[in-house]
Amino acid sequence: MAFFGLRFDMRMAPDAPGTRAERYRAAVDMAEWSDRLGFVAIALSEHHGSADGYLPSPLPMAAAMAARTTNIRFNIAAMITSFHDPLRLAEDLAVVDLLSDGRVDVVLANGYVASEFEMFGVPLSGRVRRTTELVAALKQAWTGEPFEYEGRTVRVLPMPAQPGGPKISLGGSVEAAARRAARIADGYVPSTPDTWPFYADELLKLGKPDPGPHMGGDTTVIHVAADVDEGWAELAPYAMHEVNAYGKWSADAGLGTQVGYDEFDNADDLRASGRYRVVTPGQLVEELGAQGPFAFVMFHPLVGGFPPELAWKSLKLVETEVIPNL
Repeated sequence: MAFFGLRFDMRMAPDAPGTRAERYRAAVDMAEWSDRLGFVAIALSEHHGSADGYLPSPLPMAAAMAARTTNIRFNIAAMITSFHDPLRLAEDLAVVDLLSDGRVDVVLANGYVASEFEMFGVPLSGRVRRTTELVAALKQAWTGEPFEYEGRTVRVLPMPAQPGGPKISLGGSVEAAARRAARIADGYVPSTPDTWPFYADELLKLGKPDPGPHMGGDTTVIHVAADVDEGWAELAPYAMHEVNAYGKWSADAGLGTQVGYDEFDNADDLRASGRYRVVTPGQLVEELGAQGPFAFVMFHPLVGGFPPELAWKSLKLVETEVIPNL
């Protein structure tokens, strides 16, 4: 047995063929397809003002996908806390949770891209405080009861479908973020698994249950193709765009590889890094079988603006040659 998910950030390399609207429609179609096949999660990300059109509004996307699906969960991963009014975000998340009948989770992150903070006129300083305050406001809002917020009494309705509201996790790439998640959130989603032990340690110090080993994946992209070399030739330009776009953000913020991305000069070096992997259906079946009953793959079908027709070719191999053989 294995578990599968999809993620979308809607980046589109400047020389990618086709239109952005085609990719948005394809993403919703892929959500419906994955739900039919029993995929467990769709992750939708958020960034702002990006030249390649990175998804700035994951909640409308989640709402569109929720209307076409029945069982799959939506993980908004991540929402940048400094750019959202807590009360309005509580309302919007409640509405999407109702539309999906309780299938929404949210990951909150401090953010690190300076241009986004400039766009919204929000200082980079105070990010941790804003995250902490947002978590508290969401949890109070989803009780459905009046509460004090910035000196006034407010009440957020309607309540979400899930009692207490969507699960709130914190994203992060450093020890402080991991320990903060243990203190104030319902979960932790590390950029890389290295910081998970700090999260587990803090939970135990607080007398909370041991979360066990980190069960999530990393940010490696898996692409399935009948011919590995041909598949890499198709994927490489889009993988190069994505990795260098993320890598530049990370470098500009002085984070190095903390968020899981380097910059690469050429596609051969990127391929050798294993950061983006092209495998045959048989290879993926073998790998998942070796991982045991909780194996998980998060596919990124439209990575870097990958053409939808090529993405579907890969996903259909998953449907016809991977899933039946697990």
